[in-house]
Amino acid sequence: MTYQADRPFTFYFVRHGVTEPNFKGLRCGGDLDIPLMDIGCDQAYLLAKQIQRMDLGISVIITGSLIRTRQTASIISGVMGNLPIEVNPLLNERLLGVWNNQSIEATEELLRNRVTPPGGESEETFAQRINSALEGLRPRFDRKILLVSSKGVGRILNGLLGGEGRMTVGNGEVVEFAVAPNASGLATVKVTRPHQL
Repeated sequence: MTYQADRPFTFYFVRHGVTEPNFKGLRCGGDLDIPLMDIGCDQAYLLAKQIQRMDLGISVIITGSLIRTRQTASIISGVMGNLPIEVNPLLNERLLGVWNNQSIEATEELLRNRVTPPGGESEETFAQRINSALEGLRPRFDRKILLVSSKGVGRILNGLLGGEGRMTVGNGEVVEFAVAPNASGLATVKVTRPHQL
């Protein structure tokens, strides 16, 4: 599945600050709704200061509905002069069922092989949900949007937009997606990590 792009646009994606399962190397899906650790709040604050310095022209923050993403979005908004925040549950992390709180190492091969976790969400259903979120945002892409979500959402966004490889975004990291249609109208994307430039 690839997103149909009708014009070029750019948006920014941020992964939430660290949670306890992240810190312990455990899976933490969209069906595990837990807050940031104190260091995750610190990460979000430092990230917000970094985004402010980069002067990216962001006018709205759109976040998933999970506590960890809403906390991250709220901290960023506060640092950046109370930017408006919109909550969109379609941007929540993949539901991982019984894989929640299992080690990333033990489940990584299953995930790469597109196995559906028992009680969780298939890769295809997850990708369709994120594609629906993108479709809903289509009219807004004339503005600079900051999406705040989770690692799996970043990976799916990259794939839908024509990116290569299995992208990983660290906690409290910002990624720029510069999207343009190809001759067939399918999205192509240039991904940069502006904080590393």
